[in-house]
Amino acid sequence: MGMTAVSPLQAVTQAIAHLADPEIPVVSLGELGILRGVREGADGVPEVVITPTYSGCPAMGQIEDDIVAALRDAGLPGRVVTQLSPAWTTDWMSEAAREKLRAYGIAPPQCGSTTGTNTGVLQFSRHAAKAVDVPCPQCGSHNTTATSPFGSTACKALYKCLDCQEPFDYFKPY
Repeated sequence: MGMTAVSPLQAVTQAIAHLADPEIPVVSLGELGILRGVREGADGVPEVVITPTYSGCPAMGQIEDDIVAALRDAGLPGRVVTQLSPAWTTDWMSEAAREKLRAYGIAPPQCGSTTGTNTGVLQFSRHAAKAVDVPCPQCGSHNTTATSPFGSTACKALYKCLDCQEPFDYFKPY
C-alpha cells in the first residue's frame, strides 16, 4: 500500500491545527471558530482565513504571528487573511471548546447569537436584557450573579458563584 500524498492545503491545515488562542490556551483557534479555513489564493499561495471574536481584539496580532511561525517552522508557504464578514459568533465554537472552557474555569456561552447566523440587525434597548442562567464552572451551581459586564478580556463578563463564592469569567454570546 502506498502513502497518500498530502495536498498543500492539507499540509497547512495540519501545521496550524495545534495553535491555541493566546488568551485561552486550552482551546484551539479552530475550536473557537477563529480559524475559518484554509484556501488557495488567486496566486496559488495557501491562505489561512481568520475572523476576530470582536473588532479590535488585541490577540489577533499574536494569532497571525503564531500562524506565520507555524508555517515557517513546517517549511510551508502561506499567508494570513483576516475576514471580518460575516462577523464571528459564538455559534462557531465547537462543543469541545465549550467543554474545555468550562474545565478551564470559564463558563461557556449559554446561548448563541440572536439570529443563529449572525446576519441580523443588532438592536439596542434602554431596558436591561433578561438575565442569563450561567452555571458556575467550579461547582456547577446555578446560584450565580453578574458582577461586571467586563471580565479579563472584552469578550467575557465577570460572574460570582453565590454558593462556592468563587469569581469566574463568562464567555459572552455574540
